[in-house]
Amino acid sequence: MEKINAHQYTTFKVDRNITVYKVTFKNQYNMEVAGHLFMSENFNQNEKYPAIIVGHPMGAVKEQSADLYASKMAGKGFVTLAIDLSFWGESAGEPRNAVAPDIYAEDFSAAVDFLGTRSFIDKNRIGIIGICGSGSFVISAAKIDPRMKAIATVSMYDMGAANRNALNHSQSLEQRKKIIEEAAEQRYVEFTGGKRRYTSGTVHQLDKNTPPIQREFYDFYRTSRGEYTPKGSSPELTTHPTLSSNTKFMNFYPLNDIESISPRPMLFITGDQAHSKEFSEAAYQLAAEPKELYYVPNAGHVDLYDKTQLIPFEKLETFFHRNL
Repeated sequence: MEKINAHQYTTFKVDRNITVYKVTFKNQYNMEVAGHLFMSENFNQNEKYPAIIVGHPMGAVKEQSADLYASKMAGKGFVTLAIDLSFWGESAGEPRNAVAPDIYAEDFSAAVDFLGTRSFIDKNRIGIIGICGSGSFVISAAKIDPRMKAIATVSMYDMGAANRNALNHSQSLEQRKKIIEEAAEQRYVEFTGGKRRYTSGTVHQLDKNTPPIQREFYDFYRTSRGEYTPKGSSPELTTHPTLSSNTKFMNFYPLNDIESISPRPMLFITGDQAHSKEFSEAAYQLAAEPKELYYVPNAGHVDLYDKTQLIPFEKLETFFHRNL
């Protein structure tokens, strides 16, 4: 583990009583996963601590939101680990920004492998937090990894449903098929050495026609509030997956069999004004007990990425102390 100056690696201020280490470990596909490990200054290496793994929003990196959650929860008595998903940030995977939901889920299990083999971690007390798209990836992982003892999602996006149907089921089957056809044709281009193309993500400029949801994301990813460009990437590619791989989300059904996670507890946190709350509500309806759906008053989707006055850290603290 390499101790780092967190202020060089994050988009927020880390409390002075938190120590941050840069770590790497291999997933089951022998790909290197990068993470930031957070510990309180009161850490005692002779004790065994409960741990929490934190996943970043889809298209983001650990320095955007995940590190913030990990830092705050480390201050509440947990050892925490924020990771970069494969193909993003400092983790391995080519081409960059590729969509591979099965590998994303594997990264969280690999994080359990890493934490569960540290002498200072109680391997029977490991929980997980997924923010935005990672909310669906941690559910996918937890269904087949019972070592994840408590699961929380924040501003969850079901990346499968979002790509198949769009928000509020506003995308028709014909529109979906057109997207699939375009992505399939792009495979020929890339197979023969042509230029890679990227899709979706956050706009880089605002105009009078920019819709409110895009403005919400712009205010985070394209401003000093959350703007962060990992080494080897560029601002132009931040949040944008490759066009030819993005359709893999259409085969991604994280909520299928979500009830099988029971009796491990699940907590779904969403803003009561969030455009994405339909996904947390759907997950809650399908999950088995014990489960809880918690609405943050007057909060939108992106508000819960970094607005510490709105993020219910006390709720998360209570949930994980009770269940780990």
